[in-house]
Amino acid sequence: MIQFFRKIRQRLLNENKFTKYLLYAIGEIFLVVIGILLALQINNWNDLRKQKQKEEFILRDLHQEFVFNKKLLDSIMTYHKRTIKSAEYLKSRLPIDVNRIDNLDSLSYHLFTVSFAYTYNPSTGIINSLLNNSTIEIISNNELRQLLIGWKDILSDYQEEEIRASENYLNHLKPFEKEHFKYSLDYKEVLSDPRIDLTFLETLAFDNYVLDRHNDLNNIINSATGTGELNHITKTMDLIIQLSDPKSLD
Repeated sequence: MIQFFRKIRQRLLNENKFTKYLLYAIGEIFLVVIGILLALQINNWNDLRKQKQKEEFILRDLHQEFVFNKKLLDSIMTYHKRTIKSAEYLKSRLPIDVNRIDNLDSLSYHLFTVSFAYTYNPSTGIINSLLNNSTIEIISNNELRQLLIGWKDILSDYQEEEIRASENYLNHLKPFEKEHFKYSLDYKEVLSDPRIDLTFLETLAFDNYVLDRHNDLNNIINSATGTGELNHITKTMDLIIQLSDPKSLD
């Protein structure tokens, strides 16, 4: 092709057709420029296509991660709500008179249930990879990108109450249980051991144990309303799941 153009230029020069030669040369330069621009555009299209494919793969993985995390949070909240019901049952019976306990099995069950402490620890592999490797910019949706950037702070704000409740339980409430309860897989054995002095149920220490546990759980559960942290993290996850849904990419 280059040799073909060279022959045309040579023929025009030999025929002393300088004006035509000049126009032809300009036209040839124009075609070369157009060719270069077209090649660059095709290369850009290929790069954009590859980047879009990479983004779609990341979004699918991100979507799966947050669907899992939302189910995990729902499960944790189910446990929290079950535990606070037991705390409410015990609180409603304070102060306890051991001579007037009408159902020791029921009391044992709620003492057994209230002793479970849960914390929400979601999967963060995909989002950490995006943030730590500085590839977050591959997310083209600005709203989704901002939600992902702020996710760590939102998660931390929610976990504060759970962590505080867990630490309070492990450091202060569990030692009280070890002194007065019996740990067993069968809730009926919690208070049935003959070595247990049930008068501990009448003490101020037991009242404070129940009230402390109830307050910790209440702080977690009630954050689900209004501008609470649980409400915030739930709405954030729902939006991330929506914006990363593979169906929205088709």
